[in-house]
Amino acid sequence: MRGQEWGGHNELSGVVHGPSVQAAVVHGDVHIRTGETAEQQLPWQLPPAVRLTDRTAEVERLERHRTLAAQRAHPALATVSGLGGVGKTALALAWLHGLRRDFPGGQLYADLCAQAPTGPVDPAHVLGSFLRGLGVPPQQVPEGVADRSALYRSLTADRRIVVLLDDAATAAQVRPLLPGGSNVTLVTSRRRMSGLALEGGYQVHLEPLAPEAAVELLAATLADDRVATQPDDARALVGLCAGLPLAVRVAGARLAARPQRRITTMVRALTAEHGRLDALAIDGDHGVRAALDLSYQGLPAEAARLYRLLGVHPGTEFGGGVAGAVLGAVGAGIPTGSGADEGPDPGELLDVLHDANLLIDIGEDRYRFHDLVRLHAMGKAAEDESAAERAAVFRRIADHYLATATRAERAIDPRHPLRERSYGPGPVVTEDFGDGTRAALDWLERELPNLMAVIRRARRTGERDISWQLADALGPFFLRRKHYDAWHASHAEGLAAARELGDGPAECRMLTSGGQGELGRGDNARALEMFEEAARLFADAGDELGYARTSNYRGLAHQRAGQLDEAAELFEWAAVELPRCGDLRAGGLARLNAADVEFARGRLPRAAEGAAEARTTLLAVDDSYNAARAATLLGRIRLGDGRPDEAERWLSGALAVLREVAAHYETARALDALGEVAELRGQRELAQGHYREALDLYVGVNRPGPAEGVRERLRRLDEGGATSTDEGGDASGSGDHGSGDRG
Repeated sequence: MRGQEWGGHNELSGVVHGPSVQAAVVHGDVHIRTGETAEQQLPWQLPPAVRLTDRTAEVERLERHRTLAAQRAHPALATVSGLGGVGKTALALAWLHGLRRDFPGGQLYADLCAQAPTGPVDPAHVLGSFLRGLGVPPQQVPEGVADRSALYRSLTADRRIVVLLDDAATAAQVRPLLPGGSNVTLVTSRRRMSGLALEGGYQVHLEPLAPEAAVELLAATLADDRVATQPDDARALVGLCAGLPLAVRVAGARLAARPQRRITTMVRALTAEHGRLDALAIDGDHGVRAALDLSYQGLPAEAARLYRLLGVHPGTEFGGGVAGAVLGAVGAGIPTGSGADEGPDPGELLDVLHDANLLIDIGEDRYRFHDLVRLHAMGKAAEDESAAERAAVFRRIADHYLATATRAERAIDPRHPLRERSYGPGPVVTEDFGDGTRAALDWLERELPNLMAVIRRARRTGERDISWQLADALGPFFLRRKHYDAWHASHAEGLAAARELGDGPAECRMLTSGGQGELGRGDNARALEMFEEAARLFADAGDELGYARTSNYRGLAHQRAGQLDEAAELFEWAAVELPRCGDLRAGGLARLNAADVEFARGRLPRAAEGAAEARTTLLAVDDSYNAARAATLLGRIRLGDGRPDEAERWLSGALAVLREVAAHYETARALDALGEVAELRGQRELAQGHYREALDLYVGVNRPGPAEGVRERLRRLDEGGATSTDEGGDASGSGDHGSGDRG
C-alpha cells in the first residue's frame, strides 16, 4: 500500500471528531459501517484486579462520592494518595472493575509514570492513546494537547466510562485527561492532589495496613499454617514491612518459596536490612526497600542478574524476548548460528521473579515492574554491574528491538529498499511475533513506547546508528497506522543522530521518510523543505537515483499545496530519470502521478496515455496494487469522456485487487466512480450502494473533500434527482501517490 499511503489529499478545515462525529452532519440515509461490533470498539484497558485487603472503608468513601456526583449529574473525580507500595493501584482497580455494569462505555487506563527515570508522560501522548482507544483513526487524531483534549471531552460526553490515571506527577498533568460528561475518573499519586479541588476532586489518603490486615495478607500469601502457629513473628514481620502491601507480598513470596523456613528467620534478616537502610539515610519507603533488598539477596544468581539487568531497559513494560536479549541467551528467538552460548532459560527466570513478586505478569508474555521495584532494579544494576556491562546490555536490548522491527518492516513492505543494519557484538535476539502484515503491525503498535524510548536513549548514549536505523525501520508502520506524533519525534531524533554521525545517506533517508510524515500531518511547507534538503544532499553526493526520487516527493508536496504546474514538471522529469537510473517501479509511479495531475487539469487524452503507460510498467515489475491504482485512474478518465462501459471494466478490475489488499482510500475512489457509472445508466439503487460504501471508507481514512462530494450525490439521489459527471476530475480527491521508495 506504499503508493496509497504516501499520497492523497489530507487537508482538514477544522478539528475532525472521528467517524461517529462526522456522521452527525450527514444528510440523507447514510450508514456508517466499520465491520466491527460496538462491543469490539469499546476500550477495556484496565489491568487485572489484584487481591485487596482491608480497604472496605476507602471503597465505601469512593462509592459515596460517586453516588453523590451522579445525583447532581456531575462527573466523579477522586484522588488516592499514599506511599509507594501502599496499594493505591490495587484499591483503584478493585473499585473501578466493580463499576463495569454501570459504565458500559469502556475503561481507559494510563500509567503517567511520575517515578519513571525518563520523567512523567506527556499528556498529549496519553490523549493520543485514549482517542485511538475510543475509535478515532490515527490519522484523525489532532495536533496539540488543547485540540486533543477537546476532542476527547466531546467523545466522552455521552459515554458512560471510567478512567484510571495511575501514578500522576502533578494536577497539571491530569487536567487535560479528564473526560467529558458524568463519568468517573480516579487518579493515584504519591502526592495529595489538592490542585484538583477546583475540578471537584475528592481526596482519599491511603494509610498502611493495620497490623491485623497486614497479617491477613501475609497469611494469604503464604497459604499455609505458619501465620497461625507463629502469630507473634507474623506481627513482627508485617511491622518491619511498615504495613505496606507490596512489602508484605514480597517478603511473603520469599517465605512461600521456602515452606520449611520459620517466619522468625525472615524477621531477623529484615531487621538487619532495616539497619543498613537507616545507616544509609534513605528516606521513605523503608519497608518496601528493605523487603526488596532481602528478596533480591535470596534470588538464585541468574535470576538476580536478570532482575538487575532488566533495570537497564528504558521502557515501563517488556516482552519475554527482552529477557533473552539482556542475558544474551538462546531461547527467546535468537537465530540459529548467532554465537550465543547455552544458558538458563529466560522464561524460567522470569517465572522466578514473578513468583518473588518482583515482576507483574500483565499477560501475553509481557511483564512490568512496580515503579519502586524498577527503581530498585536500576539501583542494583548500578551497584553490581560495571558501566561497560550496562552499556552492553542496553545495546543488546536496542539490537533486539531493531532486529525485530526490521523483520516487521520487511513483512509490511517487502519492496522497501533496506540499508544494511549495524548491530553490536551480539548475540542479537529477535522476537517471533507471528507471520504476515497484521502480526508485524500489531507487534510494532504494542512496542511503540519501548521503540521510542530506545530511539531517544540511543542518541543520548552515543548509539546513534540505532537511533536513526530504528526510526527508519518504523517508516512502513507509520505509513499504515498513522502515529504522526511518534513519526515526527522519531525522525527528528533519527535526523539529528544521522547528522551527528556525518552519515549523508542516513540523513537523506530521515529527511525523505520524515518529510512524508510532515505531509501526513498537513505541514506541506515543512515537508517540501525536507525533500529539497535531501535533494541538495543527493546532488552534492552525485547520487542521481536519490535525487530523482526526491523529485517525486517534491511533486507530491506541490500537488498537496495545489501547485499543479510545479508538481507536473517534477513528476514528468522523475518519470524519465528514474528508469534511466535503474528504478523502473518508481518511474512508473512518477508517470502515474503525472497522469493524475493531467486528469485534474482536464487533459483527458494525455492523462489516459500516462495512466496506461504507468500501468504497463507497474505490472512488469509485479506491483499489482499500484497497477490497480492506474486502472482506477483509467476508469475515471473513461467516465469523464463519456465511455461508461469501458470505465466499468477498468474500475471493476481495479476494485478486486484493491479490496484484497485492504486499500481503503483507493477502494473508495473506485466505488465512487462505479457509483457514477451506475447513475449514468439509471441504476439508482446500485449507485446508492456504491456511494454509501465509498462514503464509509472516505470517512474512515479522513478524506473530507471526496466524502462531501459523495454526500452531495446521495442527497440528490434521495431527492429523486441526478448528478452530472465532473469532466475534469477533482484535484482535492487526487490519488494516494508515492515514489515507492523513501530515499
